[in-house]
Amino acid sequence: MEEEDYRGDIEEFQKCPKEMKNNNDLLNITRKEIVTEIHEAYLRAGADIVATNTFNGTWISQADYGLETYAYRMNLEAAKMARLATDKVTKDPSSDGRWRLLAGAVGPTNRTASVSPKVEDAAFRNVTYTELMDAYTEQIMGLVNGGCHIILIETIFDSLNARAAIFAYEEFF
Repeated sequence: MEEEDYRGDIEEFQKCPKEMKNNNDLLNITRKEIVTEIHEAYLRAGADIVATNTFNGTWISQADYGLETYAYRMNLEAAKMARLATDKVTKDPSSDGRWRLLAGAVGPTNRTASVSPKVEDAAFRNVTYTELMDAYTEQIMGLVNGGCHIILIETIFDSLNARAAIFAYEEFF
């Protein structure tokens, strides 16, 4: 996909000054049909659970694109689309009748709370535990409001980030 594909036909994303290419979470808003087709393909191939397209769905990760304020919406839309796909395949008469589930993917963010990004300043952090917790809470809220059955905290490379995600999950519920 090219830059224009990520921006879609939505005017608000046409004006974004930063490059959007490879912001797969944005596709939950701009190219819903592609994301939905992928979910349905996995389900029809035999998957019992699909995960939302929200690996970088926190405002922390979306800050790289200048789209911090769209994080909740990205998660909500991702969950809604994937939930429609799981429900559609579950209810399809040609299906085997198994219940298909939706896991809301909570990814690692692009910042770490445990390691300094500055070699010359080991004490420096570019994200706080509270910021991580707030970002994960917002993400989880969007995923749950969109219809996720499961919250999947995944691929977190920093145990302090993981702790913030788990704490956000516990606090949300």
